[in-house]
Amino acid sequence: QVQLVESGGGLVQAGGSLRLSCAVSRSISSINPMAWYRQAPGKQRELVAYSTTGGSINYADSVKGRFTISRDNAKNTVYLQMNSLKSEDTAVYYCNAGLKDWGQGTQVTVSS
Repeated sequence: QVQLVESGGGLVQAGGSLRLSCAVSRSISSINPMAWYRQAPGKQRELVAYSTTGGSINYADSVKGRFTISRDNAKNTVYLQMNSLKSEDTAVYYCNAGLKDWGQGTQVTVSS
């Protein structure tokens, strides 16, 4: 089983930025896909972005142009750079590996 540890969440004002990190316990070069999800209070967990080993990247419409997913295979880490944050981005953000393994989540709170 793959272990994932997210970090980088916190409280930020609207318009601000945060970078989330997901440290993975083994090589991510073959994990397909690596993804970020989020779950806001009272809502279902939703896909935010994913990255494949083939280089494909996709984003939810709500974050396109503001969020960037990247993977550093040398560090076994996946990042989510979040810019121009909005109050509706407030959620617990989860890292997912290969559609199977989940991290414990990191809270992102955007104040308006």
